[in-house]
Amino acid sequence: MARKVMKQEVGTIYQKPSGTYYYRYQINGERKAISLKTKNQEEAKRKVKELLPVLKATSIEVVSAHVAHARNLIKPANVLPLAEVWNTYSKHPNRATPATVNERLNYEADLRDFLASLPESCQYLHEVTPELADAYAQKLRERQLAVDTHNRKIKRLRKIFSTLIEYCPDGSPFQSPVLWRKDREEQEHNTRRLAFTREQEQALLDVLADSTHKVKNKPEIRVIYHLGMFTGQRLKDCVLLQWHKVDLERRRIWVKQFKTGKEVTIPIADQLLTVLEEALAWKRDEYICPNCAARYKQKDASGKDVGCNKVGLDILRVIRWIGLEPSVEVPGRKKKATVYGFHSLRHSFASHCAEAGVPKAVLLSILGTDSDIADKYYVHIGEEAQMEAIAAVASITTKSDRQRIEEALKLLDTPDIPAEEILNRVRHVLKV
Repeated sequence: MARKVMKQEVGTIYQKPSGTYYYRYQINGERKAISLKTKNQEEAKRKVKELLPVLKATSIEVVSAHVAHARNLIKPANVLPLAEVWNTYSKHPNRATPATVNERLNYEADLRDFLASLPESCQYLHEVTPELADAYAQKLRERQLAVDTHNRKIKRLRKIFSTLIEYCPDGSPFQSPVLWRKDREEQEHNTRRLAFTREQEQALLDVLADSTHKVKNKPEIRVIYHLGMFTGQRLKDCVLLQWHKVDLERRRIWVKQFKTGKEVTIPIADQLLTVLEEALAWKRDEYICPNCAARYKQKDASGKDVGCNKVGLDILRVIRWIGLEPSVEVPGRKKKATVYGFHSLRHSFASHCAEAGVPKAVLLSILGTDSDIADKYYVHIGEEAQMEAIAAVASITTKSDRQRIEEALKLLDTPDIPAEEILNRVRHVLKV
């Protein structure tokens, strides 16, 4: 049913539940209704006002003109061919401004992928309907993409169409919430990044010191691994660390994180100090690892970063040396999921700090205050209190391990009780 009706000099404007305005009128005794292709009330009135002179006429010629005019109302005033969409969007003042060339290229690639999925009859942007957007989302689901990957593609397309809304009188076709996928779709097979154990970290350092294992720029890769292991920073921050951010005398490192823009200060551990002093031997420019930094910053002809993947592969090669497979198969996905990588060192750093009782606030001052990794390794905080709460609900008293051990030691010192009975009591106390 219509939500709003406005009588005009000739005919009536009304609005459907979808929000689009329609115009109903009579011509030569025949009732007509056409879509005004707008959800804006003033725009609807303007279009009807332009049509009124035609409707008041009676000649066959003018009636024919009316028909042509009415058909033109089906198209928006601004018609944009699909072939011109990217060029128009890339120059629009409201376009997205990604921080990297890679992300800009992703916007273009996702748009071209979507346009390629449209039927040949669809030639203009205003002809793209929510049904076509939904069909594309279904095709993405069939590709077995990760939920985050799927949603990033929809997000980019939503931004493009909302930016070019002047060419979409019925609104963006990518506004429907059904286009998104939900995290719970991967709940059954959610694969997380794993932390290295101390033994695995030592194995990494051992193979990096072993001359029988070969990798490009190995001395620098060894420094990068030490930086990740003893600072908890991300790969890019370690690879592109510069000498003026390192004070060997005061044993401090300053890192302005590329991802967050936050600056953190980190003390230099003894092991890290040793390899940094060794790195002075090849110091020739501002980067601590100049060859890896140059490799990391390589771009292709389109300006896309390609060097980061090359250095990333060098890093993964070292992990395979110690018998770990960085990626695993995941049901429902074509691409493997990474479980071990350089980022695992960041997880290890958080894990070791939690085990050592380092306050969470101190860890965040090193990793960056927005790090969600800390939550994963500090969940044990309050566990004993939680156990006591559950025990209270169950009307039982739960003792900590230390309390049970102390009680058992007291029993062992109890005089005048047969040894067998003491052992039974100790066994009962220590029973979990």
